[in-house]
Amino acid sequence: MASSCCNNSSPKESEASEPKAVSTSITTTCCASNEEDRLRTKDIQSSCCSKSTSEIAGTSIQNESSLPKEEDTCCSTIPKIEAKNSDTDTCCSSVNVSSDLIQPDQTTHTYRIEGMDCPSCAVTLEKGLVTIAEYQKVSVNYGAARLKIESKSELDDRRLQNEVKKLGFQLIVPNKEEKHVQTYAVSGMDCSSCAKTIEQHFQKINDVQTVTVSFARGEMEIEHHLDAQQVKNELSKIGFDGHVKGEESSKPSKRSFEGISLVLSGILIGLGLLLQTVEVLYLPNALFGIALILSGWKAFRSAFYAVRARSLDMNVLMSVAAIGAALIGEWLEGATVVFLFAIGNLLQNHSLARTRHSIQKLIELSPKEAFVLTEEGVIRKSVEAVRIGEKIRIRPGDQVALDGMILKGTTTINQAPITGESIPVDKSEGDQVFAGTLNMDRSFDMIVEKTYQETTLAHIIELVEEAQDNKAPSEAFIDRFAKIYTPFVFLGALLLMIVPPLLQLGSWGEWFYKGLELIVIACPCALVISTPVAIVTAIGNAARNGVLIKGGVFLEKAGKIDAIAFDKTGTLTKGTPIVQQFMLLSDDREHTLRIAHSLERHSSHPLAKAITEHTVQEGVYPLESDSVINRVGNGVSGEFEHILYHIGGVKWFREMGYELGMLDSTVENAEKQGQTVVLLGSDANLLGLFILSDEVRDESVDAIRKLKEKIKIKKLVMLTGDNAGAAARIGKKLSLDEVHANLLPQEKVRIVEDMRRQSFQTAMVGDGINDAPAFVTADVSIAMGGAGTDTALETADIVLMADNLNKLPYTLDLSKATLTIIKQNVIFSILIKLIALMLVFPGWLTLWMAVLSDTGAAVLVTLNALRLLKKRTL
Repeated sequence: MASSCCNNSSPKESEASEPKAVSTSITTTCCASNEEDRLRTKDIQSSCCSKSTSEIAGTSIQNESSLPKEEDTCCSTIPKIEAKNSDTDTCCSSVNVSSDLIQPDQTTHTYRIEGMDCPSCAVTLEKGLVTIAEYQKVSVNYGAARLKIESKSELDDRRLQNEVKKLGFQLIVPNKEEKHVQTYAVSGMDCSSCAKTIEQHFQKINDVQTVTVSFARGEMEIEHHLDAQQVKNELSKIGFDGHVKGEESSKPSKRSFEGISLVLSGILIGLGLLLQTVEVLYLPNALFGIALILSGWKAFRSAFYAVRARSLDMNVLMSVAAIGAALIGEWLEGATVVFLFAIGNLLQNHSLARTRHSIQKLIELSPKEAFVLTEEGVIRKSVEAVRIGEKIRIRPGDQVALDGMILKGTTTINQAPITGESIPVDKSEGDQVFAGTLNMDRSFDMIVEKTYQETTLAHIIELVEEAQDNKAPSEAFIDRFAKIYTPFVFLGALLLMIVPPLLQLGSWGEWFYKGLELIVIACPCALVISTPVAIVTAIGNAARNGVLIKGGVFLEKAGKIDAIAFDKTGTLTKGTPIVQQFMLLSDDREHTLRIAHSLERHSSHPLAKAITEHTVQEGVYPLESDSVINRVGNGVSGEFEHILYHIGGVKWFREMGYELGMLDSTVENAEKQGQTVVLLGSDANLLGLFILSDEVRDESVDAIRKLKEKIKIKKLVMLTGDNAGAAARIGKKLSLDEVHANLLPQEKVRIVEDMRRQSFQTAMVGDGINDAPAFVTADVSIAMGGAGTDTALETADIVLMADNLNKLPYTLDLSKATLTIIKQNVIFSILIKLIALMLVFPGWLTLWMAVLSDTGAAVLVTLNALRLLKKRTL
């Protein structure tokens, strides 16, 4: 490929390229000739100088265009370029470019590319896009996975995405915040095919760049240049209602009209049936026809747009069945089909709304305003306007506005929205508080540490919404099955209408009616929603109870777990040592403890803090020291009342020449059990002995028991880097199946791999920070204490927001219950279809029965999934 100083190559590429001869002619620049060689089909209208300047200077203009100033050309800015990179030579240094060749600067658009496996992929992509006339310059950087396009006009991102997709790659559009992206809450979607219909409808609108519809959440994310009313009108055209997320819906009149239409349809069908008994000609059919229009107008309209979008959804199938019934004179059947379909949709939408809004209560907990402390006093601000470092006041009964730290005051906080723990927690100066939690006691002042968009609550809501969109394996399989099943059965119905009458196996009317029944049966709505409705409900329920599940795939995997590996420190144990025993070796207990407190308060070591807390609990206060020296790695020495004292490890005391005598056996037994011994002595003799250890969490014993007895976990293993004595003591107390001690991180990985090789579905439980290698290896990774760390939220598949192991049995129980309900829904949906199918050919099935087999089944599977909304405790 020919190159010149004017292309967009990186400095390294420029240095590697061979020097080119530069023409000094004014009419033909090196840039123009180079462009002609590279882009033979394009008109050369601009000088390379303007382009190369922006690239050499390291700048690019994204999503905006501006007219050039005279000083912006490469020719006039050569001194600046040479100042930055003296090694770079440009053609402009030896060529006089006439002013009439200087054209407006190109706009550089930068995108990220996914799916490139090697540098040749970048070449393929570049060659594929360079042929598009609007793109003046295309360059792909394989290492950075970046695509740059220079163009005089704004690019159509949707078209570019399609072009990139044709070449086998995926385009990631940047700077979403700078574009007009909105999320709309959409009501009226009955299954995933409705979401597809909406997407395909909006993709045909010129002012819409991208659109993504989530059936699970009932939301549409759209990047567009329309106003809100236009979006609502477009949704209304295809039979759906919508409003900007966060705003109140303004459609009560339409809802009431739909309800009135449905009631009138029922009345008309009833009157028609009565009139049939007295044999009034034509009038019953007229009433049935009016009822068909009143209850079916929405389905007919949605079907029209679904056909335009080439989507064979349930509205199309039901409309074909109803209109087909009317065409063969079965007006009652047609009216009953759309009437029952409308009632079923009403019930189903109501049930789906409950599952979709399962996370709504969390969103409502986030306060809209905060009371900010300023020099002028307390002022009220929206939480979006409050910045990090500002001080705010939280009054009794208010929800905490943002994440931060208490500066002044003590109170009691209900953290249930974050951790799921109903027991309030006492908070004082220096403690962390979270947005959305409830201040139950006194006022306090706090400093803001996270903006509104970065709070733990906002992060939870975002991750849960993403999780609800992620398809579980069973859901993805059913979607693929439905894509084949519906067209196949629909085609079969058409053949059923035509072939048997041609073979003189019955009348056209008889087989046409059976074909209509088969068309109704072809609708897989109940089957399609059987899985997502259960998963969305379970994820929402878990979030409200302090458990964050990152998606349906992890929910399904958690339901199959039969072996769990635990990290010890901070997971099964409290993670902080406490004094288990104090042995007095002198005559004065209070004086000995005062000396210990006086020395250890000068150390930040966890053992020192544990001894200090123990002495405080004993009601002992420190002495004023003459001098204290921290002996790093050994202990602390200090002089009190002209007597030198030491506190530290056994090894240090032995090195100083102390004789332990009968204490040797005590020290040996303690160390065998994984406990730590700390000695206190004066220059003359030993005064006391402290035995410390990391204590098992209060809830660990109960949690392990529930996992064995109720969840039926087959294997419980502890992995720790601690010594064998400490590990064995904890393992015995918790009745674990296996204990592995003195492990390095890679050794933990090996044990988890061994468990998986033994055909165990394995979960790894830890803090999400120190267990990253084992987390990646396990089938499911579960982090504890996610409320206090963003790392746990990012690394684990499932996060227990509370620092409480009892949430683990609840999570696995919820996952198993979800799998059970999914199986029930799928089996019921398939069974009801098979029964309906078998009743078609003997002629025992009617159209309204066929409708009930679909819409009725969809309502029942939704109601079955709603059972997961109940809090499942063990």
